[in-house]
Amino acid sequence: MFQLTEETAADWWDVEALYDLCFAPGRTALSSYRLRDDVPMVGPLCLVTKEDGVIGGAIRYWPILVGDLPALLLGPVAVHPTHQGEGLGGLLIAESLNRARAAGWDRVMLVGDAPYYSRFGFTKLEGVEMPPPTNPDRILGLELRAGAWEGVTGMVHKASDGTS
Repeated sequence: MFQLTEETAADWWDVEALYDLCFAPGRTALSSYRLRDDVPMVGPLCLVTKEDGVIGGAIRYWPILVGDLPALLLGPVAVHPTHQGEGLGGLLIAESLNRARAAGWDRVMLVGDAPYYSRFGFTKLEGVEMPPPTNPDRILGLELRAGAWEGVTGMVHKASDGTS
């Protein structure tokens, strides 16, 4: 039985190993990683699933600015290949979004596959620009507060800390 907990410093290397396993080599060269450089994660939203002390899935969040407005950047989220299809990814996403809403965050964005993330309410963001090279069709957003993405446009930038 998997336990859902906040990621700890002791989990860091195991989470990184999971991301290396689940994503293509060079994942850290993606433009979304430049938004994470030297910026602390939003710790209370970074979750792992563990079974007998072994990490089966992980999700992380980072503070960003869209224009001048704060938002969360979801990702990466990964589930170990031996546990894919068991609902761990959905659990991580749903629980972390609930925690983000409870913590007072208004909006979340990610770069990902619309068919997968649409089931959580994510839709394509118009007028929001990620650093290149990013396919604009993969820039998705979710309102944690009604109207939070209305009229929000501009370039996505790094935030200075997890409280933006």
